[in-house]
Amino acid sequence: MADRIGKPITQRQLRVGEMIKQALCMVFMKNEAKVPNLETNTITVTEVRMSQDLKIAKAYVMPLGGKDADKVIDQLKDYSFLIRKILSKKVFMKYLPKILFRKDESFEYAEKIENLIKQTNKEKEV
Repeated sequence: MADRIGKPITQRQLRVGEMIKQALCMVFMKNEAKVPNLETNTITVTEVRMSQDLKIAKAYVMPLGGKDADKVIDQLKDYSFLIRKILSKKVFMKYLPKILFRKDESFEYAEKIENLIKQTNKEKEV
């Protein structure tokens, strides 16, 4: 799995990404972020990908049930400074990365693939 063409993801990137993912999960689960009008305990962090220099973390998130996902992502982006401040007390690194929130499309993609497989199986039966 390559982050950029020709540059494989290092063990360090994976390790730091997993550490930030776990910390984000705890912050959201305990609703410590205090984002206005948002219950963060309904948000799932599925993956965190780190840049080569560990200065940027892309956090792939999905609200429970996937409803209002775009609105939730926008709120998280607007209050990322607040979330980052709380993370700084939980994750001890020389430089805490900037967190970019992205909608996790993998569930939709998996559902699309599953539906295609079911459709193909039905066509074979007929």
